Amino acid sequence: MQGVQRRHCSDEIVRLDLGSGGSAASSASASCSLSIDDDESTEARIQRLISEHPVIIFSRSACCMCHVMKRLFSTLGVHPAVIELDDSEISALPSSPAPAVFIGGTPIGGLESLVALHLSNRLVPKLIEAGALWP
Repeated sequence: MQGVQRRHCSDEIVRLDLGSGGSAASSASASCSLSIDDDESTEARIQRLISEHPVIIFSRSACCMCHVMKRLFSTLGVHPAVIELDDSEISALPSSPAPAVFIGGTPIGGLESLVALHLSNRLVPKLIEAGALWP
């Protein structure tokens, strides 16, 4: 890892390398602060980001499943924070491999789990409870 680097991958995604060293980074949206503490470990940064955002997706670059997740959230009026991790950073995730969704700090899992929640009508209540969606 070469340190923290910020790269715009699209209008919706800011690529963040979570390795130690580098400069602070923030997302394209003013409402989504992705501050970086150089002394923080990758695991601690991931945990902090999970706790700071009502809905967050950790994915790999060019992940088609992540795109489907973002489209589902978008149709519901939710705009999750999306963090793209390098292969070396994926192991720091506290749950399933990427893409991994967290709602209200709770690990949801991957695309299958997210769609299952949606189809069982349990996704919207979780989003409301997390403060990501207004009733």
